[in-house]
Amino acid sequence: MTTLGVSRRVARDKPVWWHHIDYGLVAIVVAIALFGALLVLSATRGPSTPEQPAALGFFTRQLMFVALGCVVMAVVAAIDYRKLRALVPLGYGTIVALLIAVLLVGRRVNGAKAWFQFAGFQIQPSELGKVVLIVTMATFFASRQESVSFRDLGVATGLAGVPMALIYLQPDLGTILVYLAIMAAMVLVAGIKPRQVVVALMLLTLLGGAAWGSDQLKAYQIARLTSFVDEDPDTPEAKTARYNVDQAQIAIGNGGLWGQGLFEGTQTRSNLVPEQQTDFIFTVAGEELGFAGSATLLVLYAALIFRIWRIAALSFDLTGTMLCVGVLAMLLFQLFESVGMNLGIMPVTGIPLPFVSYGGSSVITSFAAIGLVLSVHIHRFD
Repeated sequence: MTTLGVSRRVARDKPVWWHHIDYGLVAIVVAIALFGALLVLSATRGPSTPEQPAALGFFTRQLMFVALGCVVMAVVAAIDYRKLRALVPLGYGTIVALLIAVLLVGRRVNGAKAWFQFAGFQIQPSELGKVVLIVTMATFFASRQESVSFRDLGVATGLAGVPMALIYLQPDLGTILVYLAIMAAMVLVAGIKPRQVVVALMLLTLLGGAAWGSDQLKAYQIARLTSFVDEDPDTPEAKTARYNVDQAQIAIGNGGLWGQGLFEGTQTRSNLVPEQQTDFIFTVAGEELGFAGSATLLVLYAALIFRIWRIAALSFDLTGTMLCVGVLAMLLFQLFESVGMNLGIMPVTGIPLPFVSYGGSSVITSFAAIGLVLSVHIHRFD
């Protein structure tokens, strides 16, 4: 009886997995996503009259994406992240196959052939590939027993380079930059040597120069990349790109300290800012909620980054740390580039603002990435 009683007490006292959930991280992510849904609503609702109510299609879809993202996050978090290593070949091969398929039968949007059209929804494989790349790189580097060698660096470059090359053919330079940021951060944490950094930078410069001088880049794409420094454009493509940046800056400038009020932004209501629900979503916060509202959103992001960094530091193995670092790099780079693009200090690349920009692939990918981080936190005692 004594032994049975002890066994029952031990089983009862053993913490279950949901006791280790970082509820603070979950609350921050949901808050950012709901904040973003309001901004999407403002950017897409259009004028409202008694005869014609405001359109809510984008808003309801965004809420659906957020709800689905929460489910995906919960499923990923419940899985022990170490068990994902066995799925790396399947996941990596599937993403490569999807990236090839999208070049053949995908839908072209805004000059890039990067989407599948299915039942009225668009699926972007390169977004889902971000999470697959993070898991692949974490698994590879965690299997190394020593510091990163030139051979390891070459293998890692090849693993990232295959999907990047396929994305370049779409072409989608913004997503390539995110992949590069993920790879660079994870390689640095894995233990790259200074001379390897020099070699990598030289190769990156050569590849970047070759891509810039190739015929793959269209005139409008070059205009987007240079619009933040080209204040006196002389081509139609450059003038269009510069116009987009100017309208974004005007919208943010209109907001002042407290903003013009939610749903009351003049630039937003007049539809003067292009792609405002996706690329330029931050301008809605700047114009309607002002510096105070924009700063609140950025503070939420800062809290998110801190929580991910803390979980990376608490991880008991290299795999967990690498997963967190990859997610951190992905979100931080997208945040910096997207906000900088809206402010006119970074190139216009079409990189979505995590959890905020409209789009199912982006939202669900971001939630899946947070699921990986939660899994590291939940299963660190297993």
